[in-house]
Amino acid sequence: MRAVRRIRLLRATALFSTGLLAGAFGYGAANLVPTFNAVPIEMRLDFHAELMKMNGITMQAAMAVSALSALALAASERGRARLLAGAAGLLTVSAFLITRFGNVPINGHIKQWAATAPPSDHAEILRRWELFNDARTATATLAFGLLIALALQRSSGDCGGQQGRCPHLV
Repeated sequence: MRAVRRIRLLRATALFSTGLLAGAFGYGAANLVPTFNAVPIEMRLDFHAELMKMNGITMQAAMAVSALSALALAASERGRARLLAGAAGLLTVSAFLITRFGNVPINGHIKQWAATAPPSDHAEILRRWELFNDARTATATLAFGLLIALALQRSSGDCGGQQGRCPHLV
């Protein structure tokens, strides 16, 4: 019974945290990026630099909880559930790596530009940031979709009283 509770808690944690992550990235892609592109460059740079101060902590935490809970779930599950949870975990790790090695270095440039002036090729650099943003949004959203599919599967506690013979716990 303890294993069933642990798996349910891991499923809930992975689903919730990955949903928050995908939602935050999705909101940014659908609302913030178009707004960034609609305002004067100086305003975008100032707002972007300030936003990254706040996002640094919350988004890193969401990515960590998402990845760790999905990978722990994969270690606890069997069969198709293990594959879904493992793939979701790897996708959230991918979102982290895209952020760390794609978006974060460009965020550093944006912070410098906000204090000085953007270089002549700033539009291309900002387009690259948007491509990385789209990629991490897609990986987080796909991870969330996989965890939804996992949640819609029969729960490990739905074994109809087959206590020792539940295929989800084998």
